[in-house]
Amino acid sequence: MGNAAEDVDIPSRRALITGATGLLGRAVFKEFNENNWNAVGCGYRRAQPRFEQINLLDSVAVHDIIHDFQPHVIVHCAAERRPDVVESQPDAASQLNVAASGNLAKEAAGVGAFLIYISTDYVFDGTSPPYKETDVPNPLNLYGKTKLEGEKAVLENNEDAAVLRIPVLYGEVERLEESAVTVMFDKVQFSNKSANMDHWQQRFPTNVKDVATVCRQLAEKRMLDPSSVKGTFHWSGNEQMTKYEMACAIADAFNLPSSHLRPVTDCPVVGALRPRNAQLDCSKLEMLGIGQRTPFRAGIKESLWPFLVDKRWRQTVFH
Repeated sequence: MGNAAEDVDIPSRRALITGATGLLGRAVFKEFNENNWNAVGCGYRRAQPRFEQINLLDSVAVHDIIHDFQPHVIVHCAAERRPDVVESQPDAASQLNVAASGNLAKEAAGVGAFLIYISTDYVFDGTSPPYKETDVPNPLNLYGKTKLEGEKAVLENNEDAAVLRIPVLYGEVERLEESAVTVMFDKVQFSNKSANMDHWQQRFPTNVKDVATVCRQLAEKRMLDPSSVKGTFHWSGNEQMTKYEMACAIADAFNLPSSHLRPVTDCPVVGALRPRNAQLDCSKLEMLGIGQRTPFRAGIKESLWPFLVDKRWRQTVFH
């Protein structure tokens, strides 16, 4: 027997994941890693020790890692995704969401790597859903505008790249604030205090594991059939819910009361403008045989049980 290292086959297919420290990036990294890809993740503030620390605004560092690793696929998850932060720091957000994305696309083209740029349903104004990939975008807020500009920068620099638009995400968070869905859990749990919840904006909460599977399926289809996989694609969960309805579903999943939750049906006044209903039509990916959907209740239970305050509940569910 040789030493252990010789017996471990490193997969020949290489995938580079940006934003690998984030909610989506962690799931994408894990999905590729567990399915016979040699995955390398890069992050910035939270990178060490698991991932490569790369500032995506440093074009030399980006060039070097792509040329050193020679990935077949790059999944670009890194972004400023908080609409209110984008509005307050527009230049920094544009640097990351637009300039870095265009540069990454150019570098990917240079080594013949397939780039998947993660975009958003917020490129649409939400007035005439559902939206196909061919429908004309009209973002209402600066976040949607920067992501749309990022799409254009990617496709201008790399005509063989793919853009994957997705809606609001949730999954196995490190902190509840990592997702606009999971952040509601404290309001749900502290039933001694009534909580106003938006019941105006129609959302389609989507599990990051499902998006990760779609990215891997896109990459694998691309390796087999390069011409069928480029341009813009949509993926989304198919359960339509307002934040109020999500909060009630979360309460129900954990057998918690929901009578303290109050639906607010008027259009929100504070913060960045939001589209009312930017439902994505996913039939293009479905026709390619690509997709996976975790039911919301099952996915949210898996994501949130570590944050449950009342530990007695765990016995009832797991025994």
